[in-house]
Amino acid sequence: MRVDRVTSGELAILEVLWDRPGAGSREITAAIHKEVTDPKMASVQKLIERLESKGCVGRDRSQRAHRFTALVDRDEFLRTRMQALADRLCDGTLSGLVTALVRAKGLSRKDRAQLRQLINREWPTKEKKPTGRPRKG
Repeated sequence: MRVDRVTSGELAILEVLWDRPGAGSREITAAIHKEVTDPKMASVQKLIERLESKGCVGRDRSQRAHRFTALVDRDEFLRTRMQALADRLCDGTLSGLVTALVRAKGLSRKDRAQLRQLINREWPTKEKKPTGRPRKG
């Protein structure tokens, strides 16, 4: 799977498929464009084919109108793209990338609280004490 080479147009297709697994090309085109026209349908179809060749999209040919599904989930895609960005810009460290994002955006109180909860849940500062009686040595 080559998610590091997904273009912005291809990403638009993936975003539709993450929200609507099994969508057809007409549904995808309607989700991306205000109006469904033959040239827009052809463009979407070409992007889908490119995503298939990259291993990011699967096609169900069992019906007349083919259905498509993302083969990469949103979180995996995001992790891979963020790591590639960190590799290019921050010597591979995610902390540098996250620090730059936090400082640039100016997080809201709610965002800061969610970030603290995530950090506390994933990397607690205090280890849990064992329960039960202490061992005699």
